[in-house]
Amino acid sequence: MMLQHLVLRNFRNYEQVQASFCPSVNLIYGDNGQGKTNLLEAIYLISTGRSFRTKRLSDLIRTGANYFYLEAHFSKDGISQCIKIFYDEQSRKVQYNNTVHNNFTSLLGTLPGVLLSPEDHALMSGSPTDRRKFIDLHIAQIDPLYVYHLGRYFRAMKHRNHLLKSRSETTLAAWEMAMAPSAAYLIEKRKEAILQLSSPIGQWMEHLSHGKDSLTAKYECSFSLRDLQGGNLVEFLLAQWKKNRVKEIHLGSTLFGPHRDDLEIAISEKDAKNFSSEGQKRCGSSALRFAQWEQFHQLIGSKPLLGIDDFGIQLDPERQKLLQQKLPEFGQVFLTTPVLLQIDTARALSVNNGQLSA
Repeated sequence: MMLQHLVLRNFRNYEQVQASFCPSVNLIYGDNGQGKTNLLEAIYLISTGRSFRTKRLSDLIRTGANYFYLEAHFSKDGISQCIKIFYDEQSRKVQYNNTVHNNFTSLLGTLPGVLLSPEDHALMSGSPTDRRKFIDLHIAQIDPLYVYHLGRYFRAMKHRNHLLKSRSETTLAAWEMAMAPSAAYLIEKRKEAILQLSSPIGQWMEHLSHGKDSLTAKYECSFSLRDLQGGNLVEFLLAQWKKNRVKEIHLGSTLFGPHRDDLEIAISEKDAKNFSSEGQKRCGSSALRFAQWEQFHQLIGSKPLLGIDDFGIQLDPERQKLLQQKLPEFGQVFLTTPVLLQIDTARALSVNNGQLSA
């Protein structure tokens, strides 16, 4: 799998540029504010259907323009393929080869990728929402059915919450019946994914910390599953919602379910958020991302894309040097940095005020 060519029009500070990439390390360098991260953001959008910096697609449109357009040519399973993305604040369109879609979710799994960025500090220090996003996007890139159940659960819960706020029990049971199978699927898949990630997470943390630290991750439900005892999870969820209806009607929201679950992360057996140093947290978030990359590699049978924004921010100089030596092993890598690094087999792209030069 390889991203060969990328066209950007009116994307962030790029008016119209074309970029060609090599199959190994692509080093994107230049001063701050010139558009390095914007290029990485475009690649991430093609890979996942979303930005890692904003929820508003309109933020991606260049100032003064009324649309953005991306076109990516890549090779997958030995076949040349193409993705085109268009957005003009009124409509969005994705064309994958000859098939047209009206939403960006359809891109998930087409060109799997992993991104390390300064925003990853939220995996350690942020809210449960940040960690759930990590889990959800990880699974969504390899399991289309997960995306279906995620949407189904939240749509049904939205209706349930509306009834709770209205203090009406009229059709609560019907919406709970719609929520329960999807909630069970989400919980089981999240638990399975974290279990599969556990070993590589620990190995990467040990490797990056030179054996000084360990890292463990555990999926934590918003309610205790001890009473389940091998029973049916769907029935258990229905019983929990029925049991807590009075409390939830009083508060006007659904208090239990996968939308309230969390990923408990411990570094050297202590809660990472409250007891780890900033260096340990950066090392831990990097371990999570590299474990994610490794898991994708095993599941899809080819090396996924790897992006690293602001190389050097996450790790100290010693660990940077260690990672720099290993970069060519990851397949195709997109790395942004303010300075030109000496990396074997790398292709360097200079970014200056929205213009690219090799």
